[in-house]
Formats: sequence, C-alpha cells, structure tokens
Amino acid sequence: MSDSPPTARPDEWLSNLAQLGDLARVRLLRLVEQTELGVGELATAAQLPQSTVSRHLKALHEHGWIAKRSEGTASLYRLPADALDPDLRRLWETARDRLESSPVFLEDAMRLKEVLAGRRADSQAFFGRIGGEWHEVRHELFGTGFGADAMLSLLDPAWVVADLGCGTGDAAERLAPVVSEVIAVDREPAMLDASRRRLAEFRNIRFVEGDLLELPMESESVDAAVMMLVLHHLPEPSLAMTEAARVIRPGGILLVVDMVAHDRDTYQLTMGHEHLGFEESGIADLGERGGFTRSTWRRLRPMAGGKGPGLFAAALFKPR
Repeated sequence: MSDSPPTARPDEWLSNLAQLGDLARVRLLRLVEQTELGVGELATAAQLPQSTVSRHLKALHEHGWIAKRSEGTASLYRLPADALDPDLRRLWETARDRLESSPVFLEDAMRLKEVLAGRRADSQAFFGRIGGEWHEVRHELFGTGFGADAMLSLLDPAWVVADLGCGTGDAAERLAPVVSEVIAVDREPAMLDASRRRLAEFRNIRFVEGDLLELPMESESVDAAVMMLVLHHLPEPSLAMTEAARVIRPGGILLVVDMVAHDRDTYQLTMGHEHLGFEESGIADLGERGGFTRSTWRRLRPMAGGKGPGLFAAALFKPR
C-alpha cells in the first residue's frame, strides 16, 4: 500500500489555490502565522479597511486556513501551520517562501511590531493608572507629543537651515522657532504661496522659488538642510545631493526623510513619483557622490493610521 497522501479532488485543489490568488489574503495569513491577532490589529498592520480584512478572514476561516477563537466580544485569528491539512500546508509554505522577501511583507512585519508594542503599552498604561505611576500622570497633564518638539532645541539657535522642497512648510514651521533663519525653497509658486500664507506669523522664514537641481543660493550659505519626502520626486537625486552639499557649510548636515524601497508602482502614475523609495546603501552612495563623507540611516517607526510605505531618516555629513 502506498504511503503517499491522498490526491485532492480537482475542484478542491483549485479552490485552495484560489484562496492564495489574492495578495491581501496572503499578507493576512503571514501576519496571523506569526501571532494571534484581532481584526483591528490586522487592519492596522496591513493598512487595509477593517471591512476588507473581515471579508478575507471569513473566507480563509471557511476554507480551513485559519483558526478562530473568541475572547469576550473580540474574535482572534491564528494560522496553526502544524495543524493545517497537508495540502494546504504545502501550498502555504510555497507561497510564503516565494513572497516573503517582497517589500510589502517587510513593511507589514514592521507595522506588526508596532501593533504588538502598542498592545504591551496599553497593558502597561492600565497597570500604571492602577499604581499611580508618574508617566501616566505626565501623559494626562502634558500629552505625548512634546518630546520631538523639545528635542529640536538641541539645534544651534544661530543656524541658518534650508528646507529644500518645502511644499506647504511643515518642516519650516517646526524649525523656525528654534533657529536663526529658515530658507524655504520650492520650484512651485503655488506651494510657496500656500506656505507664505500658512506661516505668515514667522518673521525668520525666507521663501525662495527655485529648482533643487540648480539652487538659487550662494555656496556654503547654510549650516544645515532638510529634504522631507522630496527625493523620490526628483529625476536626478544625485544632482540634488550635489547641490545640497554645495550650499551647506563645511561640517554641516543634510537630513533626508523619505520612503524605504517599496513596490507600489501605482505611485508613479498617480502621484508622479520618480523612484519607489530608497535602500540604505542607495542613500549612502548618493551622499558620497554628492560630497558627503559620512552618513547614518534609520528606519522610522510607523505611525498608527498611516497608509503609505515605511519611512527612513538619513543624516549626511559634509566634511569640515
């Protein structure tokens, strides 16, 4: 007698294959393979509407891919790989191994870490209130967002900082209260007009119309510069790096915040993106070719409710 597993009926086999034909379902399966999660947690980690997540979970549960248990009014889901039907397990392992290195799965994994960290924080906050811990009192009195603003005070108040590709002035708004002058540069007059109106209360912001590939600024005229979600719009980011290095004084810093490498190619059509994010090595190479001798790169924590790819912050240092 053969020890090989029984052959599934064609309709059953094709039905199993169909369940993995939707990328969203594969992403959800990968998440619940790692840990037991609720619908809201899955929606946050996968950046999908809860209604979409619920619909996919219902189909996956009905076809035996995931286990479901109730805890109070909540439903929790898990992919018990060891308990899966052998046919399903082989299909799942093949799909997972082929797709696991895709940027979308790496971004899901990063957001899952934040979801789990938030779960632990919620628990800690509960016991903190019970015990009267200081951090809870502090949050109730002052909120949680003051830390980032306070750390801006580490900047030298005598600095002149360029906001390259300023848009409507988000970075300039944060920098103006703590440095001597902000030079807000953008090639689009409409953006500069909107920024002028929004930031009219600040007297130390100078607005300059100009192309980042050919900055209308004197060489070595600023102490630091920032590029916030700008680099992916530029056809030649290496030229922008070179120009930034030109206007920054020796010993100065360029801060680049942008998207990590991703595969959302629709952004090129819908939002005019020239690049699908950047790898750490790519930013270091651009900086070196532009004239910066040292760089740091750090992936930023995902923000709850964010719909876009993950972000990084890179600091590039011009030699003295």
